[in-house]
Amino acid sequence: MLCTRCHHLEAAPDGVLCTQCTALPGFQAPPAGTPKAWLRSPVGLGRATAVLLGVAAAVDVFALGADVFMYDVTGDLAGNTSWDSALDRADLADTLTAVATSAQVAALLVCAVVFVIWLWRVRVNAEVFAPDGHAKARGWVIAGWVVPFVSLWYPRRVVLDVWDASSPETKPRGHALINVWWASWLLTNVAGRFLANLAGEADTSQEIHDTMGGMMFADGVDLVAALLAAAVVLRLTRMQDEKARRGPAVAVPV
Repeated sequence: MLCTRCHHLEAAPDGVLCTQCTALPGFQAPPAGTPKAWLRSPVGLGRATAVLLGVAAAVDVFALGADVFMYDVTGDLAGNTSWDSALDRADLADTLTAVATSAQVAALLVCAVVFVIWLWRVRVNAEVFAPDGHAKARGWVIAGWVVPFVSLWYPRRVVLDVWDASSPETKPRGHALINVWWASWLLTNVAGRFLANLAGEADTSQEIHDTMGGMMFADGVDLVAALLAAAVVLRLTRMQDEKARRGPAVAVPV
């Protein structure tokens, strides 16, 4: 079997790395019982994930349009302006809003599944690059998103560790992109759910009209979060691909 770090030399009989990689300065063997890691290209999966996130962003744009239309229609109904015409438009606004909501839920579910699959792939690759550079066990790549409370920061920690392990040794990448993405993700989850509950409780045209401003904000933040997530996926995928192609760093004798 080839070394899972350099992908060029034969791995040692009792491990997954070659003797050259294990002899590099700073190398530490992973703790006993750690799952073995093999380097696999994240490019195809990363591109697919980014495309799906782009589709989710397009759905958010459609949802924003539906919000604006609903805001306009309910404003006319609340003001008793062109009542008959506004009623016809209200039916269309209800349909567009329902379609947008269903499309957003479907896009979220598909993106969540593919994103986690991609994150698992790059996490395993990152263990090849830096076997001892991860604060959370591999299982948290999945569990971190669904366990209450810790889901507020565990996924970010996993991504940060993968990012650091995949960065060039000579020029580590900063965390600004990840921090902005994670902040937008938390905001769209917390604010989005709160505002969606308010919109669901609205009964009169005026109440619906008043909540539409919040829904436009929530869908706008969701759009930004999807685009930032796509940027994180593309950047991290490219970093891993470039690092794998460079092979292991070789110490130069002084």
